[in-house]
Amino acid sequence: MSVVRGGALVLLVALLLSACAQTYDATKLGVPVSMATGAGQPAQGERFSVTGRAVYGLWGTVQLKQPSLRKALASQLAGGTGIADLRIKVRSKLIDVLITGLTLGIIVPRAVTFEGVVTK
Repeated sequence: MSVVRGGALVLLVALLLSACAQTYDATKLGVPVSMATGAGQPAQGERFSVTGRAVYGLWGTVQLKQPSLRKALASQLAGGTGIADLRIKVRSKLIDVLITGLTLGIIVPRAVTFEGVVTK
């Protein structure tokens, strides 16, 4: 009986310590990308903000859908030579929290926003 309790405890701890994780590879965009510019030198160009959706399953342990950085920025790069001050924000909106609660964590949606400056 104690082996079953120990196994259940290990499974519970593993689920509690697991989390949603996202990785974005800016090297495959085909243009230079920087996360920041030099101090006192603001990036010159047109600002953009694009929001996509990420969806995880099983309390964030399985990635079901991840927004593509390349697709999200493709329309922004028309005529641009690069991206500066790229920021990626991941957050839970109220509807995301409701869906997570109603499905008891089986489905975990997130809003992912890409912000930055298209340099010319």
